[in-house]
Amino acid sequence: MIKTNHMEYQKGMEAIDSNIMNQVLKLTNEYDYSKYTFEDVETALMKSWLSPDDYGAILSPAAAPYLEYMARNAAMETRKHFGSSVSMFTPLYIANYCENHCVYCGFNCHNKIRRGKLNSLEMEEELKEIATTGLREILILTGEARNASGVQYIGDAVKLASRYFSTVGLEIYPLNSDEYAYLHECGADFVCVYQETYNPDKYQQVHPSGPKRIFPYRFNAQERALLGGMRGVAFGALLGLDDFRKDAFAAGLHAYFIQQKYPHAEISFSVPRLRPFINNEENNPNDVHEKQLLQVMLAYRLFMPFAGITISTRERAGFRDNVVGLAANKISAGVSVGVGGHKNDEKGDEQFEISDSRSVDEVHEMILSRGLQPVYSDYIRV
Repeated sequence: MIKTNHMEYQKGMEAIDSNIMNQVLKLTNEYDYSKYTFEDVETALMKSWLSPDDYGAILSPAAAPYLEYMARNAAMETRKHFGSSVSMFTPLYIANYCENHCVYCGFNCHNKIRRGKLNSLEMEEELKEIATTGLREILILTGEARNASGVQYIGDAVKLASRYFSTVGLEIYPLNSDEYAYLHECGADFVCVYQETYNPDKYQQVHPSGPKRIFPYRFNAQERALLGGMRGVAFGALLGLDDFRKDAFAAGLHAYFIQQKYPHAEISFSVPRLRPFINNEENNPNDVHEKQLLQVMLAYRLFMPFAGITISTRERAGFRDNVVGLAANKISAGVSVGVGGHKNDEKGDEQFEISDSRSVDEVHEMILSRGLQPVYSDYIRV
C-alpha cells in the first residue's frame, strides 16, 4: 500500500499563510536539553519573563533539583493571574467512530471496540444530567470521523449544549477556518487540538493512515480556529509518545508564537500522558513519571503565566489534588470517557482508562479543602 506523504496537504484541507510551524520545528530540532547547566537554570529562574531558551533550560534535566523553587514561583504566578479559583468542567463523548489508525489510541479504526454515537435526544438527556451537577462548562468530543460525525452533527450538539452551559469547548478532528466559524456561530467557544508528537518522523510512524496522518494540517488547526472566530485554543503533546522534553518544548513554543500573533486569544495547555485502552492494557508512558509531568506543568506556567493549564482524569487523584492551584487552574470532574454514560447507558466503548473517577461534588470538596475556590462558570453569554 502506498502511504500518503505526511507533510503534504490532502484535497479539501485548507492551507493558511503561516510560518509558525517552521519556526517551532526549527527551534525544536535545535533544542538540546543536555547542554543546560545548573547555572543556566538559575539564570532563567531569576527572570520575570522567560525567553524560549530560558524555557528550554527549566525543561531540562538540569532543572530537576530546582523543582521546589519552580513550584513556589509557579504557585505565585498562578495566584497572580487566576486568584484562588479552580475552574471545573466535564467532557461529553458524543461519538467514537474514527477514520484514523493511531497506534496509541483506543478509538483507532482498527481497534475492535463497540462503536456508537448519540442522537439529539440522547445528547440533550446527557447535557441535562450533567447540568444538574452545577457545572456550566462542557467539552464535547468525538472520534475523528467526518463520515460519522459531520460538522453539521457537531454543530447541532453545540447548539444543544449552549442551552445548558455558558462555555462549550470542542475536541474533535481538525477543520478548515470556515467550518470553525460555523461551529463558533453555533455557540462553541474554544478548541482543543493536540499534536500528539511534534517530531514529524515519529508522527508518521504512529499515524499510518487516515486524515490525521497529515502533520501540517493538524499543526495549524489552532490558528485556523482563531481565524474562524474561536476565543480560545488549547495545546498539548501526548507525553511519552516520543521524547517528552522535546515535545513539551515544542508545545510551549507553538502556544507562545500563537499568543504573539493573536494576543487576544485565550491560550491553554493540557498535559496528557499515554494511558492503557481496550485491547492494549500495557500502553503506558515512556519515562514520564509524575516528577517529570510536574516539571512540564511548572515550566508551562513559568513560560506562559497567563495560559490556562488543565489536569485531566488520566492522572491519579493525589497528583491532581497537589497540582491544582500550584500550576493547574482547571480540572475535570464526574468524567465518563465512553459515549454517553451520564444519563444513558454507554453506547460506545471508552477511549482510555481514567485514574480519577470522583464525582463533581467530591472534586468540589477537594478544592475547598485546599483553600481554593471551585468555579463552575467564568463566562457569561449575552
